[in-house]
Amino acid sequence: MIHIAPTRDIAACLRLRRAVFIEEQGVSEAEELDNKDEGAIHMLATLDGVPMGSARLLLSGDTGKIGRVCVLPAARGTGLGAALMRAALDELRRQPGITRAKLGSQTHALGFYERLGFVAEGPVYDDAGIPHRDMVMTL
Repeated sequence: MIHIAPTRDIAACLRLRRAVFIEEQGVSEAEELDNKDEGAIHMLATLDGVPMGSARLLLSGDTGKIGRVCVLPAARGTGLGAALMRAALDELRRQPGITRAKLGSQTHALGFYERLGFVAEGPVYDDAGIPHRDMVMTL
């Protein structure tokens, strides 16, 4: 059973991010770990009680930025990632004054986010050696 909710278990989210971004994708630890985790809302997705995915929400003005979205390989293709994103969007809608969601998508994942209602904007850019493009959605 999939369960997704905001969490205070930042360590579980960091373990997932380490596995996906640092170990799998080769992002440096210095680029992955920043000083924004403490003030963020962290979403944790579990499958049968086991942490399998996470996302980080940062609030600024009227915009909620969804970042550090990751799903372990064993849970990819199961719908967990889409469920995680829908839960993140629902959490942003609960935040006073937030009317827009934004994220930086790895270019290979643009279609995934487009299916959720995001629209790509601006040029492709490099983030940690991986091509990205900004995407937005009105909430």
